[in-house]
Order: sequence, then structure tokens, then C-alpha cells
Amino acid sequence: MTVSEQGDSEFTGLKIMVIDDSKTIRRTAETLLKKTGCAVITAEDGFEALAKIVEQRPDIIFVDIMMPRLDGYQTCSLIKNNPLFKQTPVVMLSSKDGLFDRARGRIVGSEQYLTKPFTRDELIDTVRTLTRQAQA
Repeated sequence: MTVSEQGDSEFTGLKIMVIDDSKTIRRTAETLLKKTGCAVITAEDGFEALAKIVEQRPDIIFVDIMMPRLDGYQTCSLIKNNPLFKQTPVVMLSSKDGLFDRARGRIVGSEQYLTKPFTRDELIDTVRTLTRQAQA
């Protein structure tokens, strides 16, 4: 079933954070997620994201691996080492689809891995899967 068949409010009330140094990726993800009813918080890098995470308390976090200052692995590790956010699902975003990157993401605590550029369906399916897992 596609998102359009579900209606535009499938994820109403869900807060999602997108951390990526690419303005295009942030905007694309934000636009796609807002169409499903999500509230979207964006950040350019891990440092900016950490303050917003504490303030906004997102339900799901998407984080790019390759970012300046604080990369995605370091950001994910810091999120998962905080008892308040240990259960918050983190999805690693990368333009590389390598086994090493996926494994390293798991080691720092990420739940999933999405290769860029992702499709609308891949993004929405990831949110749907994580939402179902949280409810189970």
C-alpha cells in the first residue's frame, strides 16, 4: 500500500530529525516526510543536532555519515550513549552502500541504513518499519 493510498496523515504527530550537511537532502526528506504528517526538525551537522535533540526529542533520527566537525558515527554514538535517547531509532544515511559502513553503523547503535539518494518509498517504508517496531 502506498502512502497516497493511506492518506496524508499516516504519521501525524511523529517527530523526525534529519541531520545532513547537504541542503538538498534535508529539504527533500523534509518535504517527503511533511506530506505524511510528520513534524520535521533539520540540522546541518552533529553539533547543531545534539542541542536540538535534547530540546525537541524526536521519535526517529536520520543522520548522514559524512559530515564536517562531527560525523554520523560520532553523532549516533553520542545519541545512543545518552540514557534519554538510547531507545530513539537512528538511521544512518550514506551515498556508499558498503558492508563496512553498515557494520560500523550497527556498532555505534543505528537501527537501519539508507543509501542516498533514497526514494520517497524507501524513506517512508523506513519510518513505517521503525514506527511498527516501537509499537510492538
